[in-house]
Amino acid sequence: MKSVFYSGLVACATIAVSQAGSLYYIPNQTEDSLPIEWTLGTDVIYDDNTTPTAVGPDDETFAINPYLQTSITRNTPQTVWDVMAKIGVIYYLDEIQAAGADDTYGQFRLNANLQHNFSERLSFASRNFASYELEPDYAYGFATNRQSSEFLYMSTDNSISYSWTDRFATTTGFSINSLDYDNVPNADRFTITGYNQFRYALSPQTILTSSYRYSQTEGSEDARDSTDQFFLVGFEQGISENTILTTSFGAQLRDVDGVNGESTTSPYLEANLRTLVNEQLTVTAFARYGMEANDTLQTGAPLAGPTEFDSRLTLRVGSRAEYQVSEFLNVYGGVDVIKTSYEEGRLVTGGAAVADQDETLMNAYVGASVRFTDYLTGSLTYNFTDADSDFDARSYDRNRITVGVEATF
Repeated sequence: MKSVFYSGLVACATIAVSQAGSLYYIPNQTEDSLPIEWTLGTDVIYDDNTTPTAVGPDDETFAINPYLQTSITRNTPQTVWDVMAKIGVIYYLDEIQAAGADDTYGQFRLNANLQHNFSERLSFASRNFASYELEPDYAYGFATNRQSSEFLYMSTDNSISYSWTDRFATTTGFSINSLDYDNVPNADRFTITGYNQFRYALSPQTILTSSYRYSQTEGSEDARDSTDQFFLVGFEQGISENTILTTSFGAQLRDVDGVNGESTTSPYLEANLRTLVNEQLTVTAFARYGMEANDTLQTGAPLAGPTEFDSRLTLRVGSRAEYQVSEFLNVYGGVDVIKTSYEEGRLVTGGAAVADQDETLMNAYVGASVRFTDYLTGSLTYNFTDADSDFDARSYDRNRITVGVEATF
């Protein structure tokens, strides 16, 4: 008889290789049905560096962030689906000094996920995410630094999984990712990826995987189009009843279109850990290393002009924890570290070679939430960001304090 945990790992087959959504993501074994829930809240934010720049004064200001959120989950023997939507606005009370900056920015997020089992062997999964906002969430794996413009990010990942035997299964699917900035030239990207994964259950706790991915990325304006291939092996390991580790590693082959475009090979790694340490403490972590297609064209000092970097090696590491102190008090914290190496650079005009450039960003936060009643919750969060970059205009540090209250009904 298969263990419950083994069954849960097999159920993850349809979406375990998904790249859509947060890098923290590991599929849950089950989802309980939840009624539709509405949350109305407001955050008051103190920000000591609203417009980080290498020249000119930092903006120190307060902002108000009201929002409305709704979510629902439905679980039947064959189908699980959930939807979460959030809409809000950030209004800065003081005038922002940067030229062209507004005092009001919109917010929108949408998650919509579906898993349907046609039979005991055949299943379909779809994970979809969209956001329109100003502040990048580094856990979503596309931003390496603060952005000066609102952006629209959309992703969809759809796959079919079939269990050929009790031990062997395959997952085949495609994902689409789109990144569109309002006022940042050369930064928009559109990527479509096809993939196939073979899965073999070595034991009730261990599944071996072998994957191939093929991606095509279209860059905007002067940014070059590119193609990436991934040849990966890995495993999904149930370390204990409450701890799951998933990992894939191998080689990435990247080709950049156009005259003087480079073909580059790099190691590739992605790993994800989720553990319930005890009934009160939950810890999640991820790591990803490889060449990324976003943010490859840079301008400004010390560059002599707009420069395209064919190889942008990026290491992303993140971890977060949540501890339920009591029925009413919850504390949380986390950190993201992003190290980027811009290599194989050349000037867009003339094609002259450019020296490599490095960048490191660290974003950390800690906070607490207090449940005043069954419907009313307050929170306090401190966030610190530090960016150290060879590009002059991308180095800064920033402190934010957020005090919030929300009502759920």
